Amino acid sequence: MKWLELKIDAAPAGLEPVSALLEDLGITGLVIDDEGDFQDFLEHNHAYWDYVDDQLMQEKKGLCRITFYLEDSPDGYNTLAQVRMALSRVKQEHPEYGRLLLTMENMEDADWENNWKQFYKPMEIGDRLIVIPEWESTGVPEGRVALRLNPGLTFGTGSHATTRLCLTALEKHITGGQTVLDLGCGSGILSIAALLLGADRAVACDIDEKCMDVAYENAALNGVGRDRYTVRWGDVVTDQALRQELGGPYDVVVANIVADVIKALASTVRPLVKEGGIFLCSGIIDDRAEEVAQCLRDNGWTIAETRSSEGWFSYLCR
Repeated sequence: MKWLELKIDAAPAGLEPVSALLEDLGITGLVIDDEGDFQDFLEHNHAYWDYVDDQLMQEKKGLCRITFYLEDSPDGYNTLAQVRMALSRVKQEHPEYGRLLLTMENMEDADWENNWKQFYKPMEIGDRLIVIPEWESTGVPEGRVALRLNPGLTFGTGSHATTRLCLTALEKHITGGQTVLDLGCGSGILSIAALLLGADRAVACDIDEKCMDVAYENAALNGVGRDRYTVRWGDVVTDQALRQELGGPYDVVVANIVADVIKALASTVRPLVKEGGIFLCSGIIDDRAEEVAQCLRDNGWTIAETRSSEGWFSYLCR
């Protein structure tokens, strides 16, 4: 099995929260290096050096590095996209955490951007959907709704369990004519799928600015115009002006993000959901499923449906 080695450079203040973020995404086996490790190496390995360059000392000052590994597989690249998007959000909210520079060893950027395509094949999801990569010419089976997609480096290919959980729920609850808000939209897969399943109009939002172009391009691939689909950029948790711009309320609000963001949304998303509407949330690792469920209940939500797959949970709330 091939592995991807990834490293995140952070300030000391960012070490614990970024490690927790990775664990929320199901990433374990983290290797932590900090300035103290470097100083310890110098003190206990005099036999291997007699001079340390001042520039190297300066580079190591106040630097922590988190190293982790992902499978070189579809799931690995999906998780990588989730990490990138989560880091983008955290960098904006917490500049004190440092640069949060993400690097990958032994693979050029071009490979990072294209290598995953060899794994990404058409996949049937639920009873009605089939997700087809833009570059595939696969026919559409009878009775299936085709969703054509090129996610680029954003999250949302359909292969990750959290995305499938949401798509399965949308199949059941999009009955025609609804309005949909997609928070943390990534590639736009969930909101575009909702439109193809019969929703009347959708608005999507993500903290990663790159997602705007990707989501609009994927909408166009599926014949969805901007008269029915709007994409916005920003942090809906902290930006009240953005929440007002999103308008609503909506029949369906879906958020496939991470546990901590869902907990934050539990207390802020209610005005965006119509009376009798639903709040569908996913991206919840099993270790935190009950914690998130309790937070939702504490904020007045009733969990009407629970789904789980491969160690991930989704909740449909009213």
